[in-house]
Formats: sequence, structure tokens, C-alpha cells
Amino acid sequence: MGEKRKVPQLLKSVLEWDSIASEKFVKFVDQKYGPLVKYKGHMKGLEFSCHGIPWLVGTATLIFFITDLFLRQLLVNIFIALIIDIIVIAVAKGITRRRRPEANKKDDMFGQILVDKFSFPSGHATRAVMLSILLPMQYDMFLPLSILVMIWGGAVCISRVLMRRHHLLDIIGGIVIGILEALLVSQIWLSPESAQGFVNFFLDETQAGASYDV
Repeated sequence: MGEKRKVPQLLKSVLEWDSIASEKFVKFVDQKYGPLVKYKGHMKGLEFSCHGIPWLVGTATLIFFITDLFLRQLLVNIFIALIIDIIVIAVAKGITRRRRPEANKKDDMFGQILVDKFSFPSGHATRAVMLSILLPMQYDMFLPLSILVMIWGGAVCISRVLMRRHHLLDIIGGIVIGILEALLVSQIWLSPESAQGFVNFFLDETQAGASYDV
């Protein structure tokens, strides 16, 4: 077995402060607006609404069922953004390996995968922030709709702490990464023609594979 990693004293102090501050934040909200158990259903809904698995599977499926060029472009680019997000989060969590809050209930988490047992950064926060910035950035969305998307992103981030899934610094780190991901994806955003070419590549590969099986 490998030796246990030694955490520098300064970093250890920061993490301890973060754990205490996160718990105080949850207790403050619970006393001021709670009890939080009343909002558990709403927070679970927010958790599911930004979970990586439904987003990835749903987007990948719709790409091949939607024929409208505009919608297909949107779906392909969101799919690429989600793949980038998954890779970034997997690498970051694999490096940091920070434990989730002690109060977190592991058996209450939907679709947890191996690397997702770690806490920093919050994958929900990165996705929520990335999408809530990227969509208004790429499309001239109706202002109230843009505001609703951003409110959703903020609500997802806050709920992660209130559900004790993450510490405050996990969310802050996720927000920073989400912003950077949105800026990156906006620079490589595929045109409708390029998005269609992306889909055609996989369709051609599938058809070619099927012809060899005959």
C-alpha cells in the first residue's frame, strides 16, 4: 500500500477552516430559513437537474433524433462541453482527492461513480455555471430566460452546500472552472455545418460497421 499523502500545514488549515465555515453556513440557513428538511425534495430536484449522466445520455440520444439543424448544432456543442467538463472534473478530483463533508449521506447520492466520491471541485457547480454562462453567451436569449438559467445555476451551487454534498471551497472552485470551461467552449463552438459533420462521422462509422457484420 502507498503511503498516506502528507497535506501541507497551510493547506490543512485552509481545509479545516472551509469545513467549519461550510457547516456554519448550513446551520445559519437552517435557522434563518429552515428547517432545511422542508426543502429536501427541491434540492434533490436541483441535484438531478444538473447530474452529468442524464445530461450526457439525454444529449447524445437527442442528437440522433433531432433533425433540425439549429437544435442539432446546440446539442452537439453541449455534448462536447459536457465531455470536456467530465474530463476536467475527473482529473481534478483524482489529483485533489478531498473527502466529502462528514454529514454527506453516500447512499442518498444519485448515480455516484468512483471518482465522484471525492469533493473538490463540485461537478454540479462546474456544469451549472458553464451552461448558465455558455447558453446566453452563444444565443440571443430572451432576457428573463437568461436570468432564469443563471438563477438555476446559482441555486444548484448553493444547494450542494446545503445538502452537505460539498464544502464552500468546492463550490468556489467549481464556479471558477465552470467559467473557464464556458470561455473555452465558446472559442471552439461548432457551426451548424461542422456540427452536422460531427454527427455524420458517427453515422457513417455505424453504417460501415453494420455493413461488415452482414
